[in-house]
Amino acid sequence: MTPLHGRGPEQATLDTLLAAASAGSSGTLVLRGDPGIGKTALLSYAAAQARDTHGMTVVQAAGFETEAELPYASLHMLLRPALNRIDALPAPQTAALKQAFGLAREGGGDQLMVGLAVLSLLSELAADGPLLCLVDDAHWLDHSSARALLFAARRLHAEGIALVLAARDGFDAAGLPELRLAGLDDDSARDVLAEHAPGLTPPLRRRVLEESAGNPLALVELPSTVADHSRTFEPLPLPRRIQDAYAARIAELPPQARTWLLVVAAEDDGDLPTVLAASARLGAGAGAPDAAERAGLVRIAGGRVTFAHPLMRGAALRAVTFEERLAAHRALAAVLTDRPDRRAWHLAAAATGPDEQAALALEESAARSRERNGHEAAAPALERAAELTADPGRRARRLIAAARAAVDAGLGPRAGSLLDTAARLTDDPRTRARAQALRARIAFDDGDPGTAHDLLLAAAGTIAGGNTAQDRAEAGLLLVDAARNAWQLSDTSRLRAAADLLRELGPHPEHGLGPAAAAVYGAAEFLERGPAAALSIMRALVDHGRKSSSSPDLRVNAAFVAGLVGDFEAGREISLAVAAECRSRGEIGWLPLVHLTLTASELYLGKFRDAEASAADGLRIAADTGQPNRAGYLEGMLAWICAVRGEYDRCAELAAHCHDHFDTTGIVNSLAWAEWALALADLGRGRFAEALERLEHAQEGRVGRQIQSVYYAPDRIEAASRLGGHDRSARAALEQITAWAEASGLGWADAVLHRCRALVEQDWPKAHELFRTAVRLHANTGRPWEAARTHLLFGERLRRERHKTDAQLHLRTALSTFERLRATPWADRARAELRAAGATITPRPGRDPAPSLSPQELRITRLAATGMSNREIAGQLFLSPKTVSYHLYRAFPKLGVTSRAQLAGLSLAD
Repeated sequence: MTPLHGRGPEQATLDTLLAAASAGSSGTLVLRGDPGIGKTALLSYAAAQARDTHGMTVVQAAGFETEAELPYASLHMLLRPALNRIDALPAPQTAALKQAFGLAREGGGDQLMVGLAVLSLLSELAADGPLLCLVDDAHWLDHSSARALLFAARRLHAEGIALVLAARDGFDAAGLPELRLAGLDDDSARDVLAEHAPGLTPPLRRRVLEESAGNPLALVELPSTVADHSRTFEPLPLPRRIQDAYAARIAELPPQARTWLLVVAAEDDGDLPTVLAASARLGAGAGAPDAAERAGLVRIAGGRVTFAHPLMRGAALRAVTFEERLAAHRALAAVLTDRPDRRAWHLAAAATGPDEQAALALEESAARSRERNGHEAAAPALERAAELTADPGRRARRLIAAARAAVDAGLGPRAGSLLDTAARLTDDPRTRARAQALRARIAFDDGDPGTAHDLLLAAAGTIAGGNTAQDRAEAGLLLVDAARNAWQLSDTSRLRAAADLLRELGPHPEHGLGPAAAAVYGAAEFLERGPAAALSIMRALVDHGRKSSSSPDLRVNAAFVAGLVGDFEAGREISLAVAAECRSRGEIGWLPLVHLTLTASELYLGKFRDAEASAADGLRIAADTGQPNRAGYLEGMLAWICAVRGEYDRCAELAAHCHDHFDTTGIVNSLAWAEWALALADLGRGRFAEALERLEHAQEGRVGRQIQSVYYAPDRIEAASRLGGHDRSARAALEQITAWAEASGLGWADAVLHRCRALVEQDWPKAHELFRTAVRLHANTGRPWEAARTHLLFGERLRRERHKTDAQLHLRTALSTFERLRATPWADRARAELRAAGATITPRPGRDPAPSLSPQELRITRLAATGMSNREIAGQLFLSPKTVSYHLYRAFPKLGVTSRAQLAGLSLAD
């Protein structure tokens, strides 16, 4: 290949990436820079090095400006060499990818399921040896391809895959390593110019060097035009100069070759039979392709045609008249009868005014995109369909449909603009109400749940006015969403308004809204009158969620309500079931919310490492799906776990994120977790005054109306009891936990309540009996964290009452559990108490090896112990099979095993 000048450091970076892939590691690099700066040349260098030096397989694709609306077009190009392996993937991934590529009509899935399929398919290719994936002009990737590819890129780990993407500014590759390309240095620029234009006169050479600013493509192309401007001193923009150079080369072609080149530019899929058929309709003969190829403008190979450089496509389109471009699109639409999505866009490109045929074709294309969750592709298709629609009412409905697709794709600002236009076109109240409901979703995503609630309430009232069962069901769902927003804000009046409207609406049981409506009524009672009035009402939704196979939103509501009523086993059971179904169906967009309820359930059950892994997965998927409002809640729970473990700096960092999130959105849930986590960190360090002050301050605000205030009441009591002189605070917290525990009727709550009563009881015999009852009740509740804290507090009290032998028994029980939970500050406290009680502490023989595993290693080894294959585990955890193998390889020595068969005999509990 032609040697590169002045790119030594960049080549070295690529060499390191390729060497790592050859050794079995994976990596991604984004080459970013201006047009013509040399990104494509570096990709060519990487391809040559991969093949010649490392023996790697190379797959390549590029984004095309005119294909940005066609879902998965670029991804199909990249994965074409591996399409014969699709059936080797897990069934949900196979179905998702086949539907994405138009190979099947049924069984598609979420875009991110397509991303997981991409990861698995690339891993399949890499099983034959290291793999290099190159993507040029990534800024022109269609949104669906980009999202799926970036999902896979962020999960590459140990597959032996190198992925290099070349892009201009504007391509969002957050979280991936980047290398920005600058212009060549002076010496390298002179070398390039001497190589490509050795005959330039010194004045012209100086001008090219000055105006190119080190841009390699300009150094190659400008010499052919600079002579014509030797007396012109006003510089032109560099891209224009390059495009003019291409235009001059195109102008030298015979007319038929220019026509053929126009069709290539208008279609740009590169399918040679399509180009030949369409150009023949415009009179281009068989010799046209040869003339364009001899001129160095295109490359033809393997039944495909590509431009020598992407800028040539724009030049070819600008080199003809408007009418000629229209004719090319009409010819392409005529021959693409077997590819309806592409045909629809060519029909639209050929339209010069309202055109219902083209609009309907685009609407049908959008419907196909939505079936495979290609919302980014559906939105522009519907928007263009609206532009081609003459009837104002129909145009408004298409604009609202485009806005809905844009919201689903995370394109809130664009959706808002579409809704503004639609509002000016229709006076139909229900159409405008549906637009309001979409504005509510945008408001929530923008961090304004209060406005979202108000919009939903107004929209529900209007839609319910239709007075059909379907209208009432639609309105009911909007009111349930409104109530969820009000709960997150701890806004009693807003929640009551939603509950009252739901009661007036009377949702029909056949729509499955009865239990959800009951939960809304219960939530309103909870905020206004406390738990005793609410829990019995809300339990119906939990029972329904356990038995039902209804939509994910209603069942996730049930899992959330399970946390309010204290039934964490039910919350975990529902969350796991919904998560499994969402994964199998490819409905990945639901997973951040499901992981939120799952994390909370696991945390309350004392499954801290499971909770940590669930939260980390939820955060990663929330980032992939553009759901920042879920992040604060998940980070708050991670902060709580860090407090338990004594990771105080990380706890403070995560809690700060939660506070920032609350300041932006007003959502109280994340603030509640942050305040509780910080107070727990103080409690773990023996800073009882600080812990009590923080919890009392939280109790006085909106956090005091959240369920966390019930669950941190025992911490308030512990801190107050250690300080003395805070009986009033302790009694208030005791009243709160008493009301909730008695209303819940749960064994674990009764155990904690007895512990709390023991802490405030001054009479030792009475306190002793309360502690004993608490320990007995804890025995079968499945909440090791709470049980260990009861044993610790009982042991401390026994030691102070000079019952050292009895104290040692409870303190050892507490220490054992705290060590298993990795609750370091509490384990240290238990050890100190044991020493004070006169005990000798020796390391436990045969300790459970599981605590030495990372959360990810623990999850993988547990699944492997059940007999699942690496491929099945990968599908479950959104990893590649090779990454699963890597984690097992690291886990086996920690566990002291050498084979998967030995895992079944280990204790891998949290």
